[in-house]
Amino acid sequence: MSEPGYIAVEGVIGAGKTTLATILAERLGARLQVEEVEENPFLEKFYCDMQGYAFQTQIFFLLSRYRQQVDLVQASLFEQTIVSDYIFAKDRIFAYINLNDDELALYERLVKILEKDIAKPDVVIYLQATTDVLLERIRKRGRPFEKNVPHDYIDTLNRAYNHFFFHYDDTPLIIVNTDSLDLPKSPAHVDRLLQAMNTHRKGTMYYKGGSD
Repeated sequence: MSEPGYIAVEGVIGAGKTTLATILAERLGARLQVEEVEENPFLEKFYCDMQGYAFQTQIFFLLSRYRQQVDLVQASLFEQTIVSDYIFAKDRIFAYINLNDDELALYERLVKILEKDIAKPDVVIYLQATTDVLLERIRKRGRPFEKNVPHDYIDTLNRAYNHFFFHYDDTPLIIVNTDSLDLPKSPAHVDRLLQAMNTHRKGTMYYKGGSD
């Protein structure tokens, strides 16, 4: 089988999705699409006052993701392979955690218009990890705007992500548990993951790796 033309890597904050997406793009000679996180002017304020800044933060991310995804669709006409470190559909995970009922009603009206223009990946890789592992990785990378991320928020987000991908059937899905698997330091595992991507065309696969 030929390799997928549009690959997306997903996971909770700290899962390592951008790192893996970068590695895959380099290995495949693909275009890399990275989510604009640090550009969100409301994000640091959100981590300090989630109720007060949830809507502004969410709408900035929604419109940023939409603009990137529309550009991605245009680029796919000319690029052989694209690797993204997120899928547009995950925007709702954050919305339903962070927004109140009135904000959600407005959000849903907007997102239903925008999502019509979004292309689905050929395969999605979901990086799983426990909440404690995610928080340790967040701490180690030391982003200033993440210093106030509450444990309960990451735990809620982690459970929401697992629920979302347990029921996900929009595209072929590969789930990788990364608690004890350091993909950036294991070229052999990246090789096996690439092989899985090239052959997996339906349903959910749990990547089991194997010995290096």
